[in-house]
Amino acid sequence: MNFKEHMPWWIFGALALGLLWLLSPILMPFVVGISLAYIGNPVINNLQRRGMSRGLGVSVVFIVITLLTALFFVLVIPPLEEQLYTLITNIPDALHWIQDTALPALGIRLPRGVQLDADGVRKLIAANWGTASDMAMQVWHKVSTSGMAAFTLIANLTLIPVVGFYMMRDWNLFVGAINDLIPPRLHTRVNGFMNEADAVLAAFFRGQLMVMASLAAIYSIGLSIVGLKLALVIGIGAGLVSFVPYLGAISGFVAAIVAILVQTGDPWQCGWVGLVFFIGQMAEGSFLTPNLVGDRIGLHPVTVIFAVMAGGTLFGFVGVLLALPAAAVLAVAARHLLEQWRKSRLYLGSPALPSPEQTPE
Repeated sequence: MNFKEHMPWWIFGALALGLLWLLSPILMPFVVGISLAYIGNPVINNLQRRGMSRGLGVSVVFIVITLLTALFFVLVIPPLEEQLYTLITNIPDALHWIQDTALPALGIRLPRGVQLDADGVRKLIAANWGTASDMAMQVWHKVSTSGMAAFTLIANLTLIPVVGFYMMRDWNLFVGAINDLIPPRLHTRVNGFMNEADAVLAAFFRGQLMVMASLAAIYSIGLSIVGLKLALVIGIGAGLVSFVPYLGAISGFVAAIVAILVQTGDPWQCGWVGLVFFIGQMAEGSFLTPNLVGDRIGLHPVTVIFAVMAGGTLFGFVGVLLALPAAAVLAVAARHLLEQWRKSRLYLGSPALPSPEQTPE
């Protein structure tokens, strides 16, 4: 390959990536809209095969998504808001329980003069991190007085269904335009890569999201049966974090244990909490993940954690949304590169094996 000849294209690609990074604050509605289109496109194609027009199929899928979203807000948001309020009002009781019960049981004594109550925590922060209060006040002032932040949030939420609708309608045209940009001599190799990447992304979007929703339902219902007042908050939180293996279960279990002890003071209730999370983990390992996701993603837990942290550092919230799909596609690319490396002259110490494009007919 003549790098000098292709240097303008490399520069153009680098500039495009730089522009994408600069525009990351406004990418959220487009990322979510494109994700909705990707998830809904197979359903729309199936409706087309049954004789429905593309436009009508898009309308049906869009209406179903809208109704499900509205149902979520109607059924889940009010009790979730109530439980969040309960969580906030119970913070003083939780601090007293930790100070008077949990720490003495563990043989831990607080330093002289330190109290785990609202006033004590405030004094501790002021004594050790004098600038923390000023920084918090500056952040709060900026958030509370900035109408632009509220306007941006509303605009992003409004753009999501608009972008999603048009991307669903024109998805095949969008994919075809990208396919036309691929050099013909690379079509075989690129199509193989894209098919494998599509299988991985499908496993993530249509599988992992269902696993997360199922675990959130299992944890929330189970903790509600146990009698935990914060069942919905902890259950949904644990389900959402479950894309990182074991992190959702561990964090949810610890939060539920603390919450049930603060609420009831009965250590025996911890057994029922443990049973709920045991059932959730058994369901995930033996049924949910094998049937909904399979082994197509194949990301190591450490890789998942690194991807989420790197995505958040580089692109903020949008980076967190894209972290795992991007990592899954990069894992596919790494497998293809490893295959090429094992066929290379440097690895074999002999002339490289011909690629499919180089094989004479």
